[in-house]
Amino acid sequence: MPADQLSEKAFGLLRDWVYEQAGISMSPAKKPLMMSRLQKRLVHHGLERYEDYHRLITEGHDRHEPQIALDLLTTNETYFFREPKHFDFMREKALPERKPGAPYRVWSAACSSGEEPWSIAMTLAAQLRDSAWEVMASDISTRVLARAQTAHYAMERAEHIPRALLTRYCLRGVRAQEGTFRVVPELRRRLSFMQVNLIAPLPDLGQFDLIFLRNVLIYFDMETKTKVVRQLCKALRPGGYFFCGHSESLHGMNLPLTTIHPAIYQRQ
Repeated sequence: MPADQLSEKAFGLLRDWVYEQAGISMSPAKKPLMMSRLQKRLVHHGLERYEDYHRLITEGHDRHEPQIALDLLTTNETYFFREPKHFDFMREKALPERKPGAPYRVWSAACSSGEEPWSIAMTLAAQLRDSAWEVMASDISTRVLARAQTAHYAMERAEHIPRALLTRYCLRGVRAQEGTFRVVPELRRRLSFMQVNLIAPLPDLGQFDLIFLRNVLIYFDMETKTKVVRQLCKALRPGGYFFCGHSESLHGMNLPLTTIHPAIYQRQ
């Protein structure tokens, strides 16, 4: 079979592998996406069939390729200040409730290429200024984490950043960097990045005041959703807030969370 075709058998094998590794359920509608994202890897390794690629990533002969495959198949679209009502809630409700003393901690639990945690950081910096605060950003994909850490984006990505925050917290590129911007060093020092697989046992990261897990649960089945959110709840301090995407719901999961607004929950 030529390398530009993905058989049903190979799709099933690769779909099951992605589910085992990341908990992501890929419907048959994702077959063209899988084929287009993995095709170059077949060419790179001189393989003719996707079944051969599945064998490559499961038999342990190449220790780097499984992560490359996960990176290609789990990357999702994001942008700065996506779902702006969440950031309004941060400013108007969550941050005014902050208790003095301990650092205010926020976890962007599926940060993708970084637009979400940098948006959180700009909001915190504008509200809390020099107070103690920090943002933890994690993702299963090492490729998008590497990009997120650069804090460097094409200027068209700045479309949704409020102008006051753009002016204050972003540096416009010049000469070779023209047409781009980078988040200022004072914010970059406040963020830490870590590879985290949300379906695996979580590392001990301490307690967070806010946890963002947005537009990720739609890729999980109910069992995986429940497992992931229950784990994250353990890292959310009592009274802290959990944000999911507006197209997502935590209904029926029996969690220690109370609905505050659509896609915003509070730890009991």
